[in-house]
Amino acid sequence: MGFMEEYKKWCTDPYFDEDTKAELKSIENDAKEIEERFYKNLEFGTGGLRGILGAGTNRMNIYTVSKATQGFANYIKSQGEAAVKKGVVIAYDSRHYSPEFAEITARVLAGNGIKAYLSDELRPVPMLSFAVRYLGCTGGVVITASHNPPEYNGYKAYWEDGAQVPFPRDGEIIKEVNAVTDFNMIKKADLTEAVNSGMIQYVGPELDVAYLEAVTAQIVNQEIIDNTDLKIVYTPLHGSGNKPVRRALAKAGFKNVYVVPQQEKPDGSFPTVGYPNPENKAVFDLAMELAKKVDADIIVGTDPDADRVGAVVKKTDGEYMVLTGNMTGSLICEYILSQKKAKGILPSNGAVVSTIVSTDMTKAICAEYGMKYFDVLTGFKYIGEKIKEFEADGSYEYMFGFEESYGCLAGTYARDKDACFATMMICELAAYYKTRGMSLYDGLVELYNKYGYYKETITSIELKGLDGAAQIKKIMDTLRADPPKEVAGAKVIETRDYSIDKIVNTVTGEESKSGLPKSNVLYFVLDNGTWFCVRPSGTEPKIKVYFGSSDKSEEAVEAKVKTASDGILAIVDGILK
Repeated sequence: MGFMEEYKKWCTDPYFDEDTKAELKSIENDAKEIEERFYKNLEFGTGGLRGILGAGTNRMNIYTVSKATQGFANYIKSQGEAAVKKGVVIAYDSRHYSPEFAEITARVLAGNGIKAYLSDELRPVPMLSFAVRYLGCTGGVVITASHNPPEYNGYKAYWEDGAQVPFPRDGEIIKEVNAVTDFNMIKKADLTEAVNSGMIQYVGPELDVAYLEAVTAQIVNQEIIDNTDLKIVYTPLHGSGNKPVRRALAKAGFKNVYVVPQQEKPDGSFPTVGYPNPENKAVFDLAMELAKKVDADIIVGTDPDADRVGAVVKKTDGEYMVLTGNMTGSLICEYILSQKKAKGILPSNGAVVSTIVSTDMTKAICAEYGMKYFDVLTGFKYIGEKIKEFEADGSYEYMFGFEESYGCLAGTYARDKDACFATMMICELAAYYKTRGMSLYDGLVELYNKYGYYKETITSIELKGLDGAAQIKKIMDTLRADPPKEVAGAKVIETRDYSIDKIVNTVTGEESKSGLPKSNVLYFVLDNGTWFCVRPSGTEPKIKVYFGSSDKSEEAVEAKVKTASDGILAIVDGILK
């Protein structure tokens, strides 16, 4: 069936509600918009769904969400009666239609005989990850589009270990979702009947208490917090972090916490920021205004689903600087390892896990403290897999994990990045340095003086729609078939194609494997110590190019990264022309 036939079906089939039909009829003269909405089904990828809100097969709506849930339910049923009985827990954030999507998810699960534990109000991703194991569920679902613009929403699926569904299970679930070819195949329970029968059970306060205990158990130096007068400005950016983050800070013992009033309440329109990403300095404008008024030591902000955190610190000149995810990850890693070593509780088999596109400083920190370092692909579920592996075979004790995209976790209470923990730990860090007469910025400089200067950047090239998807494919295909031999005068000495798990030393011709799961990612190492990595985004119509290097001075490393960035982006521009 072509996209126009599918469009007409949605406009006339009694299965679809009148509001949906009215929305679609309003675009009847816009062939391009109709094509965008119906040229394909919204893909259930390795992490779930993410897309623009609206009517159509290629949009986030109650129908595409129920279709995805039916596929997920079919997979759970294929795993046996025990998997069905354990049920699925569901959470959601502050985005538009998140409560409605959470409810339809619960109804479809209940309609398939699978008990649904439905959050009684918005709660963040890390709490969902924690809840899966706390409640002993087979899986979990969280309705969120993370830090995407307001017009997006999404659906993330988790398995019984509390991590996002890993390989190869993710592929098996995708097959089940794709096998739901007719909306009439979807089974939905009546909400009231399902609640009365116990097939849908609301969860809340008990979960909050247990989660809070798990988060605050990660405090390293309680005495530092107890004796601090640290001033903290916090913003939840209209998301789900407001209550859990403030509870964690209060339970930890931080007394001077100022919340940005304009950004405190949940609002899926994100009226003060538009694009609620704590990687962007602009989202902290109101927080910095408040920080100057109260003379704050630290600013922290969490994204809508509270799995990422951004930190803003005061420099020596009194101005505020936004730390990157690599900076906060490195600072927390150094703090946890150094303080546990000082206390004599650093295990000999400790391990730190990070991603192939994160800073190499982590490797230097691990070497300093005798910790094993593990590289994984982009996506925190791969860090979660390592935690599970360590627990299963007892080979290593997980100490810390993070990715450059502003997410981290210490402890094994969850299997996803946790901004509630990260906010608390960043504030403990700031308190620690304050007791030494230093700011968190001074602590970062101390880190550079110890390990050398590390610099990383990322460039995202947005390529929307059908044409954009073709352009992204062209970039990857070209770089894969004809990899550059040099970039801006620096020779490429190693190439890694993770789609076929092939590493090539271009100097010797020697080939090896990474042992990581296959993924559409290309990685290049230059002879001056710089690296860059190219991969399509799994959640947005973008191709991402990462860069990183190190050197003895800030000026030298910035020059190396800029030169490499200019060089590879020129190559990409050439491919697109």
